[in-house]
Amino acid sequence: MKLAPYACDPAASRGRLYPEAISTFRSPFQRDRDRIIHSSAFRRLKHKTQVFVEHEGDHFRTRLTHSIEVAQVARTIAGTLGLNGELTEAVALAHDLGHTPFGHTGEDALHALMAPYGGFDHNAQAIHIVTALERHYAGFDGLNLTWETLEGIAKHNGPVSGELPYRLAEYNAVHDLELHTHASAEAQVAALSDDIAYNNHDLMDGLRAKLFTDAEIEALPIVGPAYAEVDATWPGLDPMRRRHEALRRVFGVMVTDVIATAQATLEEAGPGDAQAVRELGRPVIRFSQRVWQEIEVIRSFLFTRMYRAPSVMEERARVTQVIEALFPLYMRRPDLLPVDWQDDIERAGDETALARIVADYIAGMTDRFALQQHARLIG
Repeated sequence: MKLAPYACDPAASRGRLYPEAISTFRSPFQRDRDRIIHSSAFRRLKHKTQVFVEHEGDHFRTRLTHSIEVAQVARTIAGTLGLNGELTEAVALAHDLGHTPFGHTGEDALHALMAPYGGFDHNAQAIHIVTALERHYAGFDGLNLTWETLEGIAKHNGPVSGELPYRLAEYNAVHDLELHTHASAEAQVAALSDDIAYNNHDLMDGLRAKLFTDAEIEALPIVGPAYAEVDATWPGLDPMRRRHEALRRVFGVMVTDVIATAQATLEEAGPGDAQAVRELGRPVIRFSQRVWQEIEVIRSFLFTRMYRAPSVMEERARVTQVIEALFPLYMRRPDLLPVDWQDDIERAGDETALARIVADYIAGMTDRFALQQHARLIG
């Protein structure tokens, strides 16, 4: 497929921190995607949850299934807009690598515990994972991804300004990711695809968990018309098929809107190359104002009825206690960390350095491993 002028051309990549020979069969961005898929951190996503803790049901989304859904949406949008699908997919698959166990609940707990040591940020942690913590290659730590993929992971949600998270500042000091600009159009697609995927699948997971009913979400914008269209086309359809047909239409409305809005924005702005997209001063991939306002209504509903539902809050409190117990224990007893972490611990020069190693270790845990460690060490 011919790339648009504003797409990231793999032949013009800014390369890798550690130079490598060009692959005979794969483009630089394809190699990035493949390295992410083969990483240990990516495999661990299968036991890290979005909202529900890992043991609560086999059908709820995990970070892994979510990342695959984001990548699928992102490739569709990127292909329609003439963007580089491999770079888009690489950023989409890597965007959640830095998440802690227990979703945002775990991140909130770890950030509070790390407040005296610089805090915790999952996007910065993703950069740390792919540049340092993955230790499989002979010539370097990390995955040695291209500049474009690293840029996309670091700032797919927009420019990063102010005081930088320490892991991001640490890497940016040796490999400037130009954090003050927007990311490539490919990374922006990954970010919007994340919004599309979780808004849609959180509705499905909330229904499955019986936190709300089909009738209740039929009152929501986008969702209500989707159910009405299904009822008009297939009256009397059984409830599960009706639900699936409606929510896939919700998906379609959001994807179609992003594509149409992006096409209009790109045509109006006329960026001549990928760097012009970065320097435009505003995102080129976004929802229309009308659809964004409707999505905000859906998000508000999900926040109240799902993310802050009494049963979810009860579980949030329980898993917060797990993180709050493990962190000080490992600070007192760093010898409890695995043997391959001990060299880093010996090199830690002070309490802050040790805390950051402990945070790396806890952040890498899956839900089930964190619960197992808590049961084994604390009871």
